[in-house]
Amino acid sequence: QVTLVESGGGLVQAGGSLRLSCAASGRTFSRHDMGWFRQAPGKEREFVAAIRWSDITAYYADSVKGRFTISRDVAKNTVYLQMNSLKTEDTAVYYCAARSSPSGSTWYPWLVTFYEHWGQGTQVTVSS
Repeated sequence: QVTLVESGGGLVQAGGSLRLSCAASGRTFSRHDMGWFRQAPGKEREFVAAIRWSDITAYYADSVKGRFTISRDVAKNTVYLQMNSLKTEDTAVYYCAARSSPSGSTWYPWLVTFYEHWGQGTQVTVSS
């Protein structure tokens, strides 16, 4: 069983930055594949970024490459999403997700179905 709690959302002007945090508890965090998704009103949940439990491989949606960075601190059981050069289209509720079971070679972090656990989300609003 894994519990995820997001924090760090808020209101920021276009071009600004925010850092989201996702604190995990319940199981060995170092062996969780972690991801970030977002969902705007009236739209489907969209993949943002993911990182393997080994902390070697990261994957980003094309829309955020070069602007967002995913990282983790195993000692603190926390994964982060550093968001720079924010745009109004980044406005959404951001969700943290985790996969506890080993993924092996089948690493498909852009799929919602890849994950087993989800946080409650944190609102990010980017104003023009």
